[in-house]
Amino acid sequence: MDRSSTREDTGKYVKWPGGTTAAWRHHPKASSAQGPKHIFPFFSLPLSHPSVRANLPSINNLAMEMESASHEKAGLLTRLWTCLKPLPGKLVSKVAEVARKIKKLGQDDPRRVIHSLKVGLALTLISLFYYSRALYKGFGDSAMWAVMTVVVVLEFSVGATLGKGLNRGLATLLAGALGVGVHHLASLSGGIGEPMLLGFFVFLQVAGYRDREILELAHKRISTILIGGATCVIITIVVCPVWAGEDLQNLVALNLEKIGNYLEGFGGEYFRTSEDEECKDDKSFLQGYISVLNSKGSEESLENFARWEPGHGRFRFRHPWKQYLKIGTLTRQCAYRIEALNGYLNSGFQAPTEIRSKIKDVCTMMSLESGMALNELALAVKKMTRPTSADPHIEKSETAAKTLKTLLKSGIWEDTDFLEVIKVATVASLLIDVTNCTQKIAESVHELASIAHFKSVDPTVSPEKSQLSQVKLAAKVDCPQVSITVRESSPSSKESGNSLAPTAVPRVVL
Repeated sequence: MDRSSTREDTGKYVKWPGGTTAAWRHHPKASSAQGPKHIFPFFSLPLSHPSVRANLPSINNLAMEMESASHEKAGLLTRLWTCLKPLPGKLVSKVAEVARKIKKLGQDDPRRVIHSLKVGLALTLISLFYYSRALYKGFGDSAMWAVMTVVVVLEFSVGATLGKGLNRGLATLLAGALGVGVHHLASLSGGIGEPMLLGFFVFLQVAGYRDREILELAHKRISTILIGGATCVIITIVVCPVWAGEDLQNLVALNLEKIGNYLEGFGGEYFRTSEDEECKDDKSFLQGYISVLNSKGSEESLENFARWEPGHGRFRFRHPWKQYLKIGTLTRQCAYRIEALNGYLNSGFQAPTEIRSKIKDVCTMMSLESGMALNELALAVKKMTRPTSADPHIEKSETAAKTLKTLLKSGIWEDTDFLEVIKVATVASLLIDVTNCTQKIAESVHELASIAHFKSVDPTVSPEKSQLSQVKLAAKVDCPQVSITVRESSPSSKESGNSLAPTAVPRVVL
């Protein structure tokens, strides 16, 4: 076998396969001109041969270097492939995540998706100033101000768009008139006074223009800004309008509903005993009051935008938007008291069951009736009807509050630990405050219905329920000498006009 046909030329060394050892050695007489034929390798030599033993360290080092280089190259490619391999999957997951967010946004509030389409439509129409030769020839580079006006003025609601558009239009007119007036005044002051006035008023941008050029520039800019603002207003009103007044009305009604739902479920949650079955229903209504506490900024912004809006639908031109803020303020005051009640509800140190049971019935009734009254008020605000259906619940809650006051003043706490009584008495006091807040909210809603001319609806209560008779609230107390009888108002008292005035007087017999 010819070894020259199987050798591998590596440049400086020549590797000869087939031997028991893989040895390389450069012949001392070899030169680069003579080529690889003067390079004599050691092959088929045992490891104990002196030549092999002498060159073994260099052979091992060379082999290690070659192996290390191959490993580095393979490691670099492996790391590169490891980085590039998950990129398509990450890109697909990112696109899917963005699509899910857009879908969720469209499901939560489709108006936001429509608003983005409205912005695109407005920018497309304004871009005709650049793509239409006739329009661009008339306005030139000033058409950019129309595009900037669309970006600045177009807002989510009609009221916000009208407010910003009017502010930008008036500011543009005032600034243009001021700039032209100052330039005219500077030109009349002569060659010495003109640069001084221009430098003092800092209108250096128009200093290099002539009188005719200044007027033409001001005309173009004001025209393009007015065109951009008018485009925004028309698109906002015509294409799926979003009214801030309706959002304010829905927000106030929703806050009332959240407070009402909490009060309806508070009695059952606070006075539940260990013998009662644990309710597995959704208890998210117990956290609804938190959003009411932080609604002041939203209500004020919506009220400010609603004042700019023209009359639309059921809302007249001078609708009493301030009254909604008043109702919202009273609702937050009620929410603050509910926050204190929630602290006692979630407290780890509850009053004993036998103490809470003494005021369980009257507190549960007071909380339930107040919650039902608030829900009726929320429905009346949302549908813009007179809240006559809330009046019976207000009367019952006031009657229960008076009964609770009388019960607290009785002698049922004589043989009870004073520290344990404080907890129950605090909860009862907070419920009485909530009842008073509910009455104030009802009065404000009645005032809103009177000013805004809400429509009247026929009561849906059956004749049997409308006949008011004597109702006896048997309070579960340990003292048998206490008997509480409540006389409710007669039908004639409701016709007197003061439906909110308390007419039921408790009688206590000791």
